[in-house]
Amino acid sequence: MVDQEKKTPLPNLNGVGERSRLFPVLAETSKEGRALSILLACVANVRELGQSLLSDLGVRVGVRAEVETFTEVVFEKTGSDKSLRPDGLILVRNGSRQWPAIVEAKIGNSELSQEQIENYLDIAKQNKIDAVITISNQFAPLPSHHPVQLGAISRRKSELYHWSWMHILTESKILLDNDNVADEDQRLILNELVRFLAHDSTGVKHFSQMPSEWTTVLSTVQAGGGLSQTSADVKAVVGAWHQEGRDLSLTLSRQIGRNVKIRVPRAQRADPTARLKADCKDLCSDNCLRLSLSVPDAASPIEVVADLKTKSIAAVMRLKAPADRKTTKARINWLLRQLKKAESTELHVRLYWPGRGPFSQSTLEELRRNPDLVLENNNKSNVTSFEVLLVRDCGPRFSQRKNFIVDLETVVPSFYLEAGQYLREWQAPAPRIREEKSGPKDVDTEALQEEAEREAGDFYEN
Repeated sequence: MVDQEKKTPLPNLNGVGERSRLFPVLAETSKEGRALSILLACVANVRELGQSLLSDLGVRVGVRAEVETFTEVVFEKTGSDKSLRPDGLILVRNGSRQWPAIVEAKIGNSELSQEQIENYLDIAKQNKIDAVITISNQFAPLPSHHPVQLGAISRRKSELYHWSWMHILTESKILLDNDNVADEDQRLILNELVRFLAHDSTGVKHFSQMPSEWTTVLSTVQAGGGLSQTSADVKAVVGAWHQEGRDLSLTLSRQIGRNVKIRVPRAQRADPTARLKADCKDLCSDNCLRLSLSVPDAASPIEVVADLKTKSIAAVMRLKAPADRKTTKARINWLLRQLKKAESTELHVRLYWPGRGPFSQSTLEELRRNPDLVLENNNKSNVTSFEVLLVRDCGPRFSQRKNFIVDLETVVPSFYLEAGQYLREWQAPAPRIREEKSGPKDVDTEALQEEAEREAGDFYEN
């Protein structure tokens, strides 16, 4: 460890630290220190990576901004525990303004603890640090949410954010895939970061299994019992579902090369506890876990549903029927043309009709063979919207903590590959100029006056 006297004073802060290194000289056992030093060095030296990661926290890194990063940070004020030493620090400086953030990292199977986070929030408050950023293999739907539940009082001490290692890996890969790194040397550095984080020995992991409480909750539902939204088992299952949802969105992001995000209701974006409560309530009321994924430029969000009663997983997208097609058959054909490349036998189509009546449903294969089939009981009204869905009956695999995740991470990408990427939202055609008014003189004041007089004459004659 470097002596404190040899460390660099932190600009405008009462503390010292070691500048982060691309090639850190650390013990073989210091996986976390090695990974964090390399990451922070890339954040400071690959401008696009720093901009991408920090923009999600609401921190703008402009052309003139300078990003400095440090490890082995020691502050003068450390509260009651003098041994506390943050793993790192990110400092964004823009003229006379600066934004400092403490960084605490875990890797492999190590997880963040509530006590540790609260201690660093205390240090941040004492040293006028704007934020605490945690990094681990745990997942959160938004950087402003956190995988560890904290009280409202603790969160008010300083801003708290979380990145998963897989999120960092995904952001880096998307930058490379879209040629968004201008400098060739920086691109090489970022590519090496991806290579490093993707290697098994580094300890970066994805979400691989539901918790042990999954079996208990599922057994209760299968036995016809009721669930309590305040139950620790229910909270553990919903919390795990939130983590898996984020990992799933990152997997899809890497597949399509664009950022796929979790759709969180506006009222819950600033309050992760509210989201947990709402989803616990939904699970108890309809025995389903739900997730909404927003894919850039897709026709609609992908709604993911895991039904604990039927042991099935569904991925769904909804489209309005084209209003310029006058018949239901024409509207169905409009949808079928979009799905001409789909081959999965698990694809279904739901048709919704005016009012609150029941929808019609058939497999895509059946609808292709006989589009008139759905008209037998609905020949007096036109379909108003469609749902295209892939449903998989998982059977016994649904109860297995690992296989449930495997099936979920197969169903959603398969649905998007087979159907989602081809669906297009209907848009009304642009209005056209009428033939009788094709020239400017057809709508000048003289023409308008003549038209008004004709209409007036017709009115009085009648």
